[in-house]
Amino acid sequence: MAETNNVTNLDGEASGQEFLVFTLGDEEYGIDILKVQEIRGYDQVTRIANTPPFIKGVTNLRGVIVPIVDLRIKFAKSDVVYNENTVVIVLTLGQRVVGIVVDGVSDVLSLTSDQIRPAPEFAVTLSTEYLTGLGAVGERMLILVNIEKLLNSEEMALLDNAAARVA
Repeated sequence: MAETNNVTNLDGEASGQEFLVFTLGDEEYGIDILKVQEIRGYDQVTRIANTPPFIKGVTNLRGVIVPIVDLRIKFAKSDVVYNENTVVIVLTLGQRVVGIVVDGVSDVLSLTSDQIRPAPEFAVTLSTEYLTGLGAVGERMLILVNIEKLLNSEEMALLDNAAARVA
């Protein structure tokens, strides 16, 4: 019998925090599923002049101007390639709607508190202030990201300005 959803409940636990798992290069990251509005294929965006390289531009999503941030560029990944697996995760962060470009989305995992370990004092890819911890799922290790902190207030102001220039 086919499974009807992609939520993996581990160790028979009935509750846990759910994370959308996405990939950037060889690493897997998790963000709070409650922040996710939708997942869509990557389309061309309207580029905005004088914005940092990680702000790809904006797109019109059903009448809402949504700034698009490429996390691969923000995390200084080399060889950023757009292909059929590249997706945009549309997030609702408070009153803002923001899209993040990632290499792909794999699944949704429910992690219990004992599967979430504190963030290490060092992180190679990004500053530990953006991490909520590490999720241990069998042999997999997820880097759990506080997406609101990652897209910090300075960058949110840039995003707002970029969106306002288009609107």
